[in-house]
Amino acid sequence: MEKAPLYRQVAEEIRQQILDGKLRPGDSLPPVRVLAARLGCTPGTVQQAYRALAEEGIVTSRPGQGTRIGVALPEDRAPYRRASLVHQAEAFLLEALGAGYSPGETERAFAAALDRWRALAIAGPEITQRDLRFAGSHDPAVSLLASRFPVLCPGCGLSVAFTGSLGGLIALAEGKADLAGSHLWDEESDSYNAPFVRRLLPGRRLALVTLAHRRLGLIVPRGNPQRLAALGDLARPGVRVINRQRGAGTRVWLDAHLNRLGVPHREIAGYETVVATHAEVARAIAEGGATAGLGAETAALEYGLGFVRLTTEPYDLVLPEETLAGEAGAAIMQWLRSEPGRQGEGAQAITALGGYDTGRTGELRWVE
Repeated sequence: MEKAPLYRQVAEEIRQQILDGKLRPGDSLPPVRVLAARLGCTPGTVQQAYRALAEEGIVTSRPGQGTRIGVALPEDRAPYRRASLVHQAEAFLLEALGAGYSPGETERAFAAALDRWRALAIAGPEITQRDLRFAGSHDPAVSLLASRFPVLCPGCGLSVAFTGSLGGLIALAEGKADLAGSHLWDEESDSYNAPFVRRLLPGRRLALVTLAHRRLGLIVPRGNPQRLAALGDLARPGVRVINRQRGAGTRVWLDAHLNRLGVPHREIAGYETVVATHAEVARAIAEGGATAGLGAETAALEYGLGFVRLTTEPYDLVLPEETLAGEAGAAIMQWLRSEPGRQGEGAQAITALGGYDTGRTGELRWVE
């Protein structure tokens, strides 16, 4: 892959040294020729880097005085940290474009990678009082909402951790989340989410808000070479499955229906091999590590794979009454159903992901 232009790399290194406190306002930077010799590049490369930094107001250059750091970083370094991150992201984008990927492919790849880190529940920065903490089932529409959130609710944020549907409801019950995402199917009542909310959060008034209905089925290689058509086919010789973790709504649905069919888990090759997101299921199949997995159609579309639809299920946001009444909760509802007929910005953006039905997006029902 092609690297970002060298002058951008030089400029980014200087920015990072400022953020790390290694360079302070008033400090002199090496003369152009000295730094060029040290880096093994041309003086013109260093001049370009200094010029780019000067245009951002980070350095000043005066005849006879050389180039100095001209910016004093305030206590709140967030804008500078974000600017540095944008430059690093731009370098990655240039690298990907140089390798022949489109901007859309690059954006989707980054989103999939970010979802994987969210599924690992890696701690992020401290959140503010206006931020919401989300925990629950993986869905690309949740990531889409998180990316739009600072615009929907200025000064707010949505901290996302993909913990599985059951993990999200438990986090909500323990006060470790402000809202959850769930698609848990209850076999006894043949309904989604409400029975689990009542069991895990008894005595509380919570809203179930439909994010979307999504198509769930078998993700298979392009062309479906093994001609898989139903869950029972997963036990056929030569089929190797990639599964979801315990507590995931997809895993709950799979296990219940395998039991109905009388298909023992031990007869399914790969059943014990698990991943945390739909995207990882699709990735494993795309890379040849498995030949089938249960997942959302949007993941199959993302990787250009085949898909055998088995059902359509609701994905609900679970919000306590107090969360829904707050500024951030109102912003979510506004995004999902800002226009009549559930055709607001949120519904349109979710539909564009593929594999969703947004006819009931934004629908609210209470569980008490």
